[in-house]
Amino acid sequence: MQLTPHGPGGDGAAVQSPPGTRSRRRRARVQRPPILLIAAASLAAAVALLPLAYLAVRALERGPAFAWDVISGDRVAELLLRSLGLATVVVIASLVIGISLAWLTSRTALPGARWWSVLATLPLAVPSYVAAFAWISARDELAGFTGAALVLTLVSYPYVYLPVTAALRRMDPAQEEVARALGHGPLTVFRRVTLPQLRPAAAGGALLVALYVLSDFGAVSIMRYETFTRAIHTSYKASFDRTPAAALGIVLVAITILLVAAETRTRSRGVHFSTGSGAPRPPHRVDLGAWRPPALFWSAAVAAAGVGFPVGTLLYWLTVGNSRTWEPGLLLETAGNTVLVATLGAAVTVALALPVGVLAARHRTRSARLLEQAAYAGHAIPGITVALAMVFLAVRYAYPLYQELPLLVAAYTVLFLPVAVASTRAAVLQAPPVMEDVARSLGHGPLRALRRVTVPLAAPGVAAGAALTFVVGMKELPATLLLRPTGMDTLATRLWTETSTASYAAAAPYAAVLIAIAAIPSYLLGRHRT
Repeated sequence: MQLTPHGPGGDGAAVQSPPGTRSRRRRARVQRPPILLIAAASLAAAVALLPLAYLAVRALERGPAFAWDVISGDRVAELLLRSLGLATVVVIASLVIGISLAWLTSRTALPGARWWSVLATLPLAVPSYVAAFAWISARDELAGFTGAALVLTLVSYPYVYLPVTAALRRMDPAQEEVARALGHGPLTVFRRVTLPQLRPAAAGGALLVALYVLSDFGAVSIMRYETFTRAIHTSYKASFDRTPAAALGIVLVAITILLVAAETRTRSRGVHFSTGSGAPRPPHRVDLGAWRPPALFWSAAVAAAGVGFPVGTLLYWLTVGNSRTWEPGLLLETAGNTVLVATLGAAVTVALALPVGVLAARHRTRSARLLEQAAYAGHAIPGITVALAMVFLAVRYAYPLYQELPLLVAAYTVLFLPVAVASTRAAVLQAPPVMEDVARSLGHGPLRALRRVTVPLAAPGVAAGAALTFVVGMKELPATLLLRPTGMDTLATRLWTETSTASYAAAAPYAAVLIAIAAIPSYLLGRHRT
């Protein structure tokens, strides 16, 4: 008999492990993944790798020597340092903000924790180019690295906050309580018990932030900070020769692969799933004591900078406008188009992300790692490059899809697949594998056990990935500009059209509706996690 301090119910009862249980679990854990699961994940990876085929063709169009001359120049080295420096600062700042707010709203007796949680997710509804305009219109001296880092941090830290909050909600509080009972203080408990279990969620969120920064075009353009994406866009606009821009895109993809590999190595090899019944009791909330005022100030400052300031600036432009800036019919039409394309993009993306996330969480094989890394390949490619890749492939091999909605949905899938994969993988990691072992011992096959046990347990994380994909799809600009069907506008494209001519009052209604619609799933995500 093996005695454990806490059984599946967390009541401290002794649990007897039947003979051979560990060996059966070990055999179940090393089973090869089902062929259908591998096939589905391979399809997702193939879709994500489509832009790479375009980049390879374009980059080598004038020969390998020319492409090498482009990527080995001093200019590329400078762009690399500037882009990675910006990504590093934004990732570190996002980790600090995301983890601290997640812990404050989930584990402490912070007054109004539910509302602070909602406010922490609302920056997802603010496009980076809207936030950048708000800040630079108020403080022009922010232009450059400082402004770009500030804006990108404020709009991307929810990518860390949301998965970390979800992980804290599913974490068994008994482990933290045992550590406190042994005399450890709150900081020690957080560092030695809580933080290691948050590592997969935090690492996945940090990866999304890094890729978001590397692929952003709107904020860095408005802040006039030169990065890879801005250089690629300038190259495309300056010449009909696509080879230099494609070569720069290849460098960006190589950076993405290295980042994904580094994130994979940071994952703890320990157990990340809950040992309870899947419905852990509410944790004991830490009394902040003298730290309550600083905690409230920190939460309020982040909310004011991330949501209050951009919205306030937008309200100002709404008030200085007049009746001619409001076109209710066009506004309603573009809002409907926006919801349609974002919903279709989220549905297809989540369907393709599910097998990749399951493989990454349950089968630590080389093929599973390669498929996961392939799924991330397209996220760091600028939207304009993905759009041109889709146009290239459609014109040459699938012309009926040119300027049609499926092509735009495919671009969204390539761009946002990592958002859904990261959420799915983190959710599956916390679903106890022993439940799958029990299902198989009752005669269910691997796929049926996955469908009946794992997917329902991971459903909240999958839903979070769908909501995130919907929000970022609504805000996508370059790919939508190039691939939207003829005569179809979205809120993002109309907003960009007006701001490109400095018609800020005319752009304000589209920005307001875009933020209002995107705020709905952001609000639900924040409310669900408190």
